[in-house]
Amino acid sequence: MIAPPDRMPLPREFFDRPVLEVAPDLLGRVLVRTTPDGPIAVRLTEVEAYDGPNDPGSHAYRGPTARNAVMFGPPGHVYVYFTYGMWHCMNLVCGPEGRACAVLLRAGEVIEGAELARKRRLSARHNKELAKGPARLATALEVDRALDGTDACASGETPLRLLTGTPVASHQVRNGPRTGVAGEGGDGEIHPWRYWVAGDPTVSPYRAHVPRRRRS
Repeated sequence: MIAPPDRMPLPREFFDRPVLEVAPDLLGRVLVRTTPDGPIAVRLTEVEAYDGPNDPGSHAYRGPTARNAVMFGPPGHVYVYFTYGMWHCMNLVCGPEGRACAVLLRAGEVIEGAELARKRRLSARHNKELAKGPARLATALEVDRALDGTDACASGETPLRLLTGTPVASHQVRNGPRTGVAGEGGDGEIHPWRYWVAGDPTVSPYRAHVPRRRRS
């Protein structure tokens, strides 16, 4: 049985491009998380690009570490990191191997498996809030460091896969400064690398970086 065009997996070549091409092109694509209880599908509505060695906001700016090793690998793999001691966030590696570029998946609309996502996002008041923000998206899809390095382009069964979906028309795409990024990396004039679908209710609110206060 042949899958309809919007349900075809994205090939590795899709991700093997400059990060600033891949990021806006991910809007409208469908991320599918396969779980023992059934699939959860999210239509991506907000992302952020991180350009490795050229980007002071990137985890890979200062070179490879145990934490960011996946970013230096082949495109189409999933990079998952743990932040603030409580949340996971997921990215998709893109560009040539060794370049360490990735796209942070910031928000999306749950279009399948909402009842499964809601079990993991009990605080969500509406379905539009299930994946509204990068930590919420990862939580709704039950993504943690165990999935770091997952090949989203692998043939056969894989826990995470990107489908063609319906790409968003260019006139519906907006861009601006990245959320919560400090210093030059958060300058919207230099790095306006957050992309979102205009007017979509699942897009997360923009917040500038606020330095964390150390406990006395």
